Amino acid sequence: MPAQTIERWSTFEVELAGPRDGNPFAEVELSAEFRCGDHLHRVDGFYDGDGIYRIRFMPYLDGGWEFTTHSNRPALDGKTGRFACTPPAPGNHGPVRVGGNCQFEYADGARCTCFGTTCYAWIHQPEQLQDQTIRTLASAPFNKLRMCIFPKNYAYNTNEPERYPFVKKTGGGFDLRRFAPDFWRNLERRIGQLRDLKIDADVILFHPYDEGRWGFDRMEAASDDFYLRYTIARLAAFRNVWWSVANEYDFMKSKNMGDWDRFFHILQKRDPYQHLRSIHNGSKWYDYGKPWVTHVSLQSSDLTGGVRLREQYHKPVVYDECCYEGNVEWLWGNITPEQMTQRFWDGILRGCYVGHGETYLDPKDILWWSKGGVLHGSSPHRIAFLRRIIEEAPAPLVPITNMFGWEHNAIAESGVPGRFYLIYFGQHQPARKDLPLPTDGRFEIEVIDTWNMTFTPLPGTYSGKCRIELPGKPYIALRIKRLDGSAVEALPPG
Repeated sequence: MPAQTIERWSTFEVELAGPRDGNPFAEVELSAEFRCGDHLHRVDGFYDGDGIYRIRFMPYLDGGWEFTTHSNRPALDGKTGRFACTPPAPGNHGPVRVGGNCQFEYADGARCTCFGTTCYAWIHQPEQLQDQTIRTLASAPFNKLRMCIFPKNYAYNTNEPERYPFVKKTGGGFDLRRFAPDFWRNLERRIGQLRDLKIDADVILFHPYDEGRWGFDRMEAASDDFYLRYTIARLAAFRNVWWSVANEYDFMKSKNMGDWDRFFHILQKRDPYQHLRSIHNGSKWYDYGKPWVTHVSLQSSDLTGGVRLREQYHKPVVYDECCYEGNVEWLWGNITPEQMTQRFWDGILRGCYVGHGETYLDPKDILWWSKGGVLHGSSPHRIAFLRRIIEEAPAPLVPITNMFGWEHNAIAESGVPGRFYLIYFGQHQPARKDLPLPTDGRFEIEVIDTWNMTFTPLPGTYSGKCRIELPGKPYIALRIKRLDGSAVEALPPG
């Protein structure tokens, strides 16, 4: 029989029938060694209920792979097999990695323009609402979604979930040594749907918004670690997974810094593919300089500090939460669509990544930020417009600090100085501006109305020191392109 074939960075799965006695989740050990030439990886398996065990692997090299299972149960030990890994299909660029210049890229080297949003508890909603969220995401501009594994008990999100990660005890509470396979299968199905939409799942492993309702925020260390190992075994072979150790970690009073560091170490040790790893702050920042953190994940509305953070940590900076467009009673959830759009421009042109969120009141308490559903705000269309501009720009774009003395503007240029510039004025509304462009080439300039999503070319071409007329209103940007391909010089100091 010919070997099964699977494309690179997809999920290969081994299914085995095994013992049902006792507690297979806790008592059965299962792993497999996958080998391709000199490349060897050991991968943990897991129990999926009904006497079925699974081992998942994400091949990253084309060619023939072989595997051998290892277990403390004879029925699962010493099983062998093979498969062929073929080149990836178009659009499959592999998992996101950290590239050069504090930027993300895909495993194949393709550019990653990360535009995120948040739906914390969408997988804990009724099936019909989950389906609606997927349909909304299919036409939205976002390619990363922050989402929790554990359910959330918070304002506008108090409904009881239909499924839980652990088995419920007859007398109440949960058996933290037995997982509920139906919950995990649904989670995997949804992550797979996100993958098919080319959306990364930024999976939040812990959060403080339990309030003693289920107790998942105050499990003992052994249960925390048991849960983490199972989660990694089930989800790590999905190429679109990121790990967020916690949302607002410092609000979880039952955990200390040693716990958070230990969780990072477990991810580092158990995840064969080294997916991206970070942790999200409340009021106290984690030390993002620690070597096991791959990128900075922030809650902050100070987008002007992005360049400083890049220089401080030498890692990609993601403003995963910069407040939410909406009208709820809290300041973090009632900024205007203009403010949300501005924060995207401010952060991205400073070399960072920015996350969207939406919290508009709803008669049924279906707020996007937690439950998903549909988008009501005005910023997503403008974010899509910005994403198109960024993806059309020559890569990579890097921030310029204090260009021409304009320290309050967000300015980026292409990796080759003197070829391409984006300048964003935010709430400022200049009616004219002096530009000291390079003298060795000719440039065309377009005025971008970032709110009305229009381009207005300025007449003629420009070179050297020049003065341009502007509309004198806020939320304007400039796109400056070099017209020829001759050698360029760096911009003169301001």
